[in-house]
Amino acid sequence: MSPEQSDNSTERHETDPAGGEPGPARPTLPADPWPADTVVVRVGSRPEIEVAVRSAPAAVGAVDPQPAVMVHGLGGSALNWTDLMALLADRLESRAPDLPGFGLSPPPSDHDYSIGAQARLVARLIEMDGRGPVHLLGNSLGGAVATTLAAYRPDLVRTLTLISPALPDLRPNRARTEVAVLATPGVGTVLSRRLNDLSPEERVTGLLEIVYADPSVVTSEQRALAEEEVRRRSELPYAVDALASSARALLREYLRTGNRGMWRLAARVTAPTLVMYGRQDRLVSHALAQKAKASFPNATVVVVDSGHVAQMEHPELVERYVRKHLGL
Repeated sequence: MSPEQSDNSTERHETDPAGGEPGPARPTLPADPWPADTVVVRVGSRPEIEVAVRSAPAAVGAVDPQPAVMVHGLGGSALNWTDLMALLADRLESRAPDLPGFGLSPPPSDHDYSIGAQARLVARLIEMDGRGPVHLLGNSLGGAVATTLAAYRPDLVRTLTLISPALPDLRPNRARTEVAVLATPGVGTVLSRRLNDLSPEERVTGLLEIVYADPSVVTSEQRALAEEEVRRRSELPYAVDALASSARALLREYLRTGNRGMWRLAARVTAPTLVMYGRQDRLVSHALAQKAKASFPNATVVVVDSGHVAQMEHPELVERYVRKHLGL
């Protein structure tokens, strides 16, 4: 049965779970609602890791706000979540880390970009914050990180929300093939350098065409901010290696078999799970919706009209699904 023909009891294909009803008004937040603080983290025997963490405090008047942690995808940063953090600030106190080597976080000195290492890092951040269990959200590579964390540390995860999670899919696809090339030792580094040589404007245009179904929804202000971030990262000596190494780590998870395979880990997740796929996603196919429904024991799986970063392209839509999933 194709995703478009699937039964509503296993998968929904909607554009608005609230039947068109508007959600709560966007709360009034401080002028700088997402300051980035540097947190020094020690995970096991690894060297200390500096992590930039952005926080969205609960809005004034919020009653008993609940903790949430949001994990970005490959090449992204905590800023990928700020729109959703704002929309949910009446009920959530959200944190979003820049994974090592991305955003404002320096690279890990031990060069460990593996999914397991990232999951242990986020777990340690939750422990240090002392607010767990949390509502855990992940997009793309961050979805793989969040799935791993939820499987191994169910005590830290109250609910799990995955948006276009990068779970194994080895079927040929042009965009996924390009990521695989990026992960190839030597070749990936050369490709990353070539990407780095493009102008910020060219890189942002190309990126938006990959991750958005409709790049025209990006405002001129958002585009300017993205170009400035690309410009800043292009000057960092580790930016190329961080991207290629993270892609390589993700590819290793795609090829892993046995009980530690990513879909096997999905079957170990006990937290109520919402999995969202974009019908026009060029990187993660919505054809995986049925597999996700069969793999996660307690999952609601939906396909929406969006690209790869629904929380950025359609934040209000994602907000409504998240509110329903979290019971807010």
